Amino acid sequence: MKFERTPVSQDQLKSVTQAFALYGDFVSGAPYGSGHINDTFAIHVNQGGSLLRYIFQRINHGIFQNPAELMDNIARVCAHNLAVSERAEIADSSRRVMSIIPARSGEPYVRDADGYYWRCYVFIEQAKTYDQIESPQQAFEAAKAFGDFQQLLADIGGERLHETIPDFHNTAARYQNLVRAIEADPCNRAASVRDEIAFFTQREKDASRLLRMMEAGQLPERVTHNDCKLNNVMIDDETGAGICVIDLDTTMPGLALYDFGDLVRTATSPALEDEPDTSKVVMQMPMFEALVKGYLQGTGSMLNSHELAELPFAGKLITLETGMRFLADYLEGDQYFKIKREGHNLDRCRTQIALVQSIEQQFEAMNDMVTHTNKENTQ
Repeated sequence: MKFERTPVSQDQLKSVTQAFALYGDFVSGAPYGSGHINDTFAIHVNQGGSLLRYIFQRINHGIFQNPAELMDNIARVCAHNLAVSERAEIADSSRRVMSIIPARSGEPYVRDADGYYWRCYVFIEQAKTYDQIESPQQAFEAAKAFGDFQQLLADIGGERLHETIPDFHNTAARYQNLVRAIEADPCNRAASVRDEIAFFTQREKDASRLLRMMEAGQLPERVTHNDCKLNNVMIDDETGAGICVIDLDTTMPGLALYDFGDLVRTATSPALEDEPDTSKVVMQMPMFEALVKGYLQGTGSMLNSHELAELPFAGKLITLETGMRFLADYLEGDQYFKIKREGHNLDRCRTQIALVQSIEQQFEAMNDMVTHTNKENTQ
């Protein structure tokens, strides 16, 4: 079913609010955040004279085609992580795990009169997300938060989580998707991006490297976030600590390396993801070092020797994959990622290419740094 990104009125937000188990009066709502996929709103509710905020999201059912399974995953993950945190007597647990507000019917979502699915979370106050990295310490905190998240889910138990987007990080499949987009060329754009196409074609073998290792039993399947961008970690305003991992739509079975790779992709360059001037894009070694130290502190002894050895390559792979996704979407007419200008997805693709090139130039030093940090941790 196609997802039409229709405007949402105050009356519609009020109606959705009344369908959730919220007690109080709807005051107002406004778009919030910078996500590409779902529509996010901050909702103000008057509860006994206090103005409280909640996060509402209209789920993009064109991408997440089974919202009920999606929300089943998220509800299980949130409940498990909260229970583990409370047993460990972790302070401020309610700010460290996302809290779902159920519908009055008891479901973890609401379906409105137009067929759209909505969810509601408690708003985490006195913390925010960042689209651009500001310091190695921030990189450390984000990586530690994602490492902690993986460690918490190591013993989730029960049935295997649903795959909310099949083959999401199957880079070999992503490469074939790009090939099909090039061959179909529905918008007649392929001729203008020959250099970009050649870049990815030359790195085809990289696309299946981790998959081959998984098939050989070297890399175990884990429960992973699969979208480990800096702006998916809430950073505490006062302490600067990474306190809560958010945007759990793609939390499902995967490889730990996918998560670390996305951290490298989003946190090591000083440039924004859509920076038109690719000369500003560079993999900064101090940021990479901070990511490695934070992630290994969060995951503890969870990773095996193959996972540790592939941490630098993971950064290259996920950056390569994301670049392919941006280019394929550009060729197909910008159907997946939100765009704000002509050529927006092409700009995004080019920043990924520039970052892959920077990683390749520093790859030996990245490997040496991981080896040194791991030795320090095991001494």
